[in-house]
Amino acid sequence: MRLGVLDVGSNTVHLLAVDAHRGARPLPAHSHKAALRLAELLDADGAIGPEGVDRLVATIADALQAAEDKGCEDVLPFATSAVREATNADQVLGRVKSETGVDLEVLTGEEEARLTFLAARRWFGWSAGKLLVLDIGGGSLEIAYGIDEEPDAAVSLPLGAGRLTGAWLPGDPPDPVDVKALRRHVRAQIARTVGEFARFGAPDHVVATSKTFRQLARLAGAARSADGLYVQRELSRTSLEEWVPKLAAMSAAQRAGLPGVSEDRSPQLVAGALVAEGAMDLFGIEVVEICPWALREGIILRRLDQLPTTT
Repeated sequence: MRLGVLDVGSNTVHLLAVDAHRGARPLPAHSHKAALRLAELLDADGAIGPEGVDRLVATIADALQAAEDKGCEDVLPFATSAVREATNADQVLGRVKSETGVDLEVLTGEEEARLTFLAARRWFGWSAGKLLVLDIGGGSLEIAYGIDEEPDAAVSLPLGAGRLTGAWLPGDPPDPVDVKALRRHVRAQIARTVGEFARFGAPDHVVATSKTFRQLARLAGAARSADGLYVQRELSRTSLEEWVPKLAAMSAAQRAGLPGVSEDRSPQLVAGALVAEGAMDLFGIEVVEICPWALREGIILRRLDQLPTTT
């Protein structure tokens, strides 16, 4: 069957159409993406303003049309931190439902972490042993750890690259004082969670997902996306520590000219790099392997697991 996953994230609204059935790996068939940056459209009261809601409704309608055009039998719609934390979330969800027919499932931060962990576990398999998974989104940072398909520990922190950029780094390039203040804030937040994971012992394999980690790995010399999913890609803490001050000294336009850095994400890359560096340092991680599967694939896998078996 062809399934569509509609991901209303803090940065983008992304429809991923996949061909899948129970017991098989989901094969991407089509991707429809629109940059929305909901995390940056919140007003002073934390609500998504009228313009933002209008754009969200129109973007979801476009994605649904794309799903129909590509033959999706069903669409699994979900939203993450930007909608979850908006003070007018109920009104936004109501309008989306009334105007598009889409009933968005709003995931908790812990659910995000658990579903991303499921995707990473299925990608790397049981031989990876105890997994530690890091995922930096636009609105939040998810961390999960475990040896099974359900993690033993899963947390979500308000340390997304888009959220932090808007709140902490107004300059272009950012003021060094602001960068230092954000670095201190990020590390204080992450440090509160380290003990919760340390009691389970050292992981056997550390995995990172998300556009932020992929872009940072590409800067550090990892293979291009065009080289395919199955090429191993890694990011070392040493390389990351070398790149953070370079990125902080650049304008967004200069960062967009770097290999693998997209124009729409370049303003957020400094904040994302600070979160990645802080997480790797505080968890004592020397190298992470980039996982091509993340939350969307976790949603698909959960749905496939719920399908009845056929005889």
